Amino acid sequence: MDLKIQDHIALVTGSTLGIGKAIAARLLREGATVFINGRSQSGVDAAVKELAPLARTPRHIRGVAADVSTAQGAQAIFAAAPEADILINNAGIYAPKAFEDITDDDWLSMFNINVLSGVRLSRYYLPRMIKADRGRIVFVSSESGVTTPTEMIHYGTTKTAQLAISRGLAQRCVGTKVTVNSVLPGPTWSEGVEQFVADVASSRGMTKEQVETEFFQTVRPASLLKRFISVEEIADTVAFVVSPLAAATNGASIRCEGGIIPTIA
Repeated sequence: MDLKIQDHIALVTGSTLGIGKAIAARLLREGATVFINGRSQSGVDAAVKELAPLARTPRHIRGVAADVSTAQGAQAIFAAAPEADILINNAGIYAPKAFEDITDDDWLSMFNINVLSGVRLSRYYLPRMIKADRGRIVFVSSESGVTTPTEMIHYGTTKTAQLAISRGLAQRCVGTKVTVNSVLPGPTWSEGVEQFVADVASSRGMTKEQVETEFFQTVRPASLLKRFISVEEIADTVAFVVSPLAAATNGASIRCEGGIIPTIA
């Protein structure tokens, strides 16, 4: 399917690994110009080198090393990619921790990375998109934004905040061709999850398949998929949402979480 985004410029934060890198790869395959972002120059360079064969030409893939959790990092991104008309707020962290052990610093770090990074970038790009009457912003949230996980309440809270922000920003786009949406992945087979599963399997004398089965029996029993979602499956959803084919989708929380969220609304 041609998603009709060849003439668009996309910025994907946190795109040196995992979901972000898969999104970048999908957009490159569709012919978009894509800015790869990560905190370290070496990580950005490695991702650009790996994904370069997917780009139409070398100028269609670029890298910007910057820490999106800081105002200085956001400013560096603005300077590198001032014309982006697709913004994917993907950068984020998670950290399982008992509520009583979550410190103020833990809360602030989680909010700076998961929430304020998207706020700062959207504050820059959204007015320009509205003026041009063209653009897409997507917040990569999580099913945890709706079904707050007791093992990391601070993470779930930041993901709920993303839903509120994206809906509020969408309402700023009334009557324009700009949309702002959230995508809600479920448990996804990223590098971090793969390592976690491998560690559990090694420590308990289990296979990775057994760990996965147990996870969906005990930790996420509401899942209808009963398996980890691939990063490519999330990327496919995001790519559609930023395309002109999704012009009627605005202010939405789009689920690709394997059926964990039980409500029909």
